[in-house]
Amino acid sequence: MSVNGGPPTDLCSNVADFLDPSVFVAVIADRRFAAAVAIALLSGAARGFSGFGSAMIYIPLMAALYEPRIAAATLVLIDFVCALPLAVRAVPHCSWREVIPISLAAAVAVPVGTVALLVADPVMLRWMIAAVVMALLAVLASGWRYHGRPRVPATIGVGLVSGLGSGAVQIAGPPVIIYWLGGAGRAAIVRANLMVYFTFIDAIGCVAYLMKGLFTPEAAALALLLGPPFILAMVAGARWFRGASDLTFRRVAYAVIAVSALISLPVFDRLLR
Repeated sequence: MSVNGGPPTDLCSNVADFLDPSVFVAVIADRRFAAAVAIALLSGAARGFSGFGSAMIYIPLMAALYEPRIAAATLVLIDFVCALPLAVRAVPHCSWREVIPISLAAAVAVPVGTVALLVADPVMLRWMIAAVVMALLAVLASGWRYHGRPRVPATIGVGLVSGLGSGAVQIAGPPVIIYWLGGAGRAAIVRANLMVYFTFIDAIGCVAYLMKGLFTPEAAALALLLGPPFILAMVAGARWFRGASDLTFRRVAYAVIAVSALISLPVFDRLLR
């Protein structure tokens, strides 16, 4: 089965395929693997020094390098492993009254987004990913935030949009970030809320992708191979940029996201493939 697609593989009935060393060898031998490692390092560093932006860098570039399904499947595995320890520590500090409604709404929408990932034309989906990333980046960079009271309809709406983004392209963060950062909640609680929410949405995404056969042996191998450089870059990014200002963090992250989205456009495929 090719990394570029093919019939979905059932994880439970083909466990041996996921342990086959030849799959890892084939992934490493693929000439795209070096570029994939560079993408993992870049997106991990962005996550480390700014706390966000990894998906907005990783997804468009990996979708251009391989395809949207591979990009989404590998990121949800990597991100879940990275986020779980942080979420466990954040659980005592989060506000469950805020986390539970938005998480339940997102859980309903993730499978719908997953179906969109399966049926959408890969090239069309890549154009959509780039457009969504640039639109969300414009909102984040503008500094606009939702300053209304966190009412139930708005919370459910944000959860649905975030869940759709997570299932379809693994970009769930911006709607929730914009919504919660504009509220009156203390920064420590908002941070804890985000950590718990992202881990929950990753877990739901893993289940949805597993049920739809998106975790092929090649995707799992690629995720395992890219996970360590992503984590190392995340830790290094947090340390290297500790002395810089928050404004510097955001400007660098925004610039990298914008360049990544532009390079990922299908018209520039020769640069990545």
